[in-house]
Amino acid sequence: MSQKVQISFTKFGTPKAAVVAVLAAVGPAVGENARQCDPAGALTRAFGIAEFTGKLASDVDVLAPEGASHDRLLAIGVGKPTELGADALMKVGGALAAKTGRSADVALVAEIADFDLEPGQVADLALGFLLRSYAFDRYKTKKNDADDKKPEPKTRKLTIHCSNPTAARKAWQRAEAVGQGVALARDLVNEPANILGPLEFTAKARELEQLGVKVEILTEKEMKKLGMGALLGVAQGSARPPRMVIMQWNGGKPKDKPVAFVGKGVVFDSGGISIKPAGGMEDMKGDMGGAAAVTGLMHALAARKAKANVVGIIGLVENMVDGNAQRPGDIVTSMSGQTIEVLNTDAEGRLVLADALWYCRDRFDPRFMVNLATLTGAILIALGNQHAGLFSNNDELATRLSEAGVSTAERVWRMPLSPDYDRLIDSKNADMKNIGGRHAGSITAAQFLQRFVKDTPWAHLDVAGTAMGSPSNEYNQSWGSGWGVRLLDRLVADHYES
Repeated sequence: MSQKVQISFTKFGTPKAAVVAVLAAVGPAVGENARQCDPAGALTRAFGIAEFTGKLASDVDVLAPEGASHDRLLAIGVGKPTELGADALMKVGGALAAKTGRSADVALVAEIADFDLEPGQVADLALGFLLRSYAFDRYKTKKNDADDKKPEPKTRKLTIHCSNPTAARKAWQRAEAVGQGVALARDLVNEPANILGPLEFTAKARELEQLGVKVEILTEKEMKKLGMGALLGVAQGSARPPRMVIMQWNGGKPKDKPVAFVGKGVVFDSGGISIKPAGGMEDMKGDMGGAAAVTGLMHALAARKAKANVVGIIGLVENMVDGNAQRPGDIVTSMSGQTIEVLNTDAEGRLVLADALWYCRDRFDPRFMVNLATLTGAILIALGNQHAGLFSNNDELATRLSEAGVSTAERVWRMPLSPDYDRLIDSKNADMKNIGGRHAGSITAAQFLQRFVKDTPWAHLDVAGTAMGSPSNEYNQSWGSGWGVRLLDRLVADHYES
């Protein structure tokens, strides 16, 4: 994050900060909270002038009168209190961060007339503030575009006044861990490919050892010995060696089988010999969005000390054009022993995941596997940027993912799997081919992956439209969104912690 954010909680009292913010709900009591911090009535009068109604994430901002203990007084709309879910509260917190971005000291009175905010809801406000404060600007030598602008402070302090600060502080410990995981995933996706290769990504994953995560690294030699011909075939055109990272968080009971998350980590995808068009190829630094989400998730779970046994596996490769690069028509043998005819070297992510999924299933026998991958452009045609595609062989797992998506606003939409589609990837020359033609491209990719999970409950999330370049909102202005961390943390928290 470009700014360090310090968030604390205290009981209701007289806020003392450069900027004091209050919450205002839609309804006849829209100005109720403002009056407590605005005895002169300047902000309340501004409501009428600005036609402020308390609409979600809207705001009114006035200068404080002479002699006040603050410089500005701000009202942030929360909409209808009965509709305040986590996403709405995070948008309110994000709007507050955006409106006060050049203020080092902010106080928020987390109170709504005739409505009690629970500690978890107060933490959601803080999480929105934290995530909106993120900016990927480490390579900018000049941070402010205009000389007359007040520079952004390096550290921002937010004090939240609430009814139960002790409980809010406890809820925030969990939410902050998740926020840190999202920020890590965003950083990884945003990094340029010349900075973040497989080895550098591996080093970032190894830093999780500081949180108690067990991290193992498989080198090219070790993967070759295991027979990972599908993954290694993708990597052979790059000067950068591939790696597989296995992360384990053992926070549950020793006898409990782990749950597993697997991420596609193509740090840059040129398309290989089936090269991509030049336009937009720079975005292919984000083709490791699945691996970034898995790494961010492992950070979140370890930082909040989740009571679950969790495995995270990421396959890290670079897909480049070289004299040694994989050719269209090559046949490779995966770790499973199944052979794959590579008709298109730009359908490489499924080859990486084929070996990663098989390794995960074979070694850990998990309760379920969820893989994330920026896998197909076809899912963008089907769902745009608003939902990730969900494919699963298990109805219970699919339902739980869908419910977690609603709770976190990281939504998924279930797509079909069927033997009828499976026939589209049968090959005359090998056990399967890595593309199935123009039609149902996202589905045939999922059918391909399904051949490497056997009867393990499994879900595939195609995050090509959500992990990078997704629509911005009040708490995300980053190209790399960190999508999937909050979704999967919620899945684990709701169903798989002891």
